[in-house]
Amino acid sequence: MIKILKQLFTWWHKQTLGTFIYTLFFGKFVGKDNFGNKYYSSKSNKRWVIYKSNIEATRIPTQWYSWIHFLSNNLPSANIKKYEWQKEHVENLTGTNKAFKRKGSLLSEKPGYKKKYESWK
Repeated sequence: MIKILKQLFTWWHKQTLGTFIYTLFFGKFVGKDNFGNKYYSSKSNKRWVIYKSNIEATRIPTQWYSWIHFLSNNLPSANIKKYEWQKEHVENLTGTNKAFKRKGSLLSEKPGYKKKYESWK
């Protein structure tokens, strides 16, 4: 019950009631990415995404980002040629335990302090 109320009245839990109704009447499902996000378009050339879990804009892969921002009119296909040097898309991890921590940072696993200068003797 609480899950339904959160979805109805807050925008950061997938979609609001207005987005749900607009998607129901005017949305045409165009695809789904590997994160489970669903992409829609309308006859009036609007494009939007409904996230699988909490809204995080960095969860949109590059191909879908191009489509949703009108950089490309072609829908991304699942069998895009990937090179060996290409990495899988990862959302922005800032503020999480998986965030990048520089060597020497107090939060890194191996905090090491190195002076940038030599003191006089």
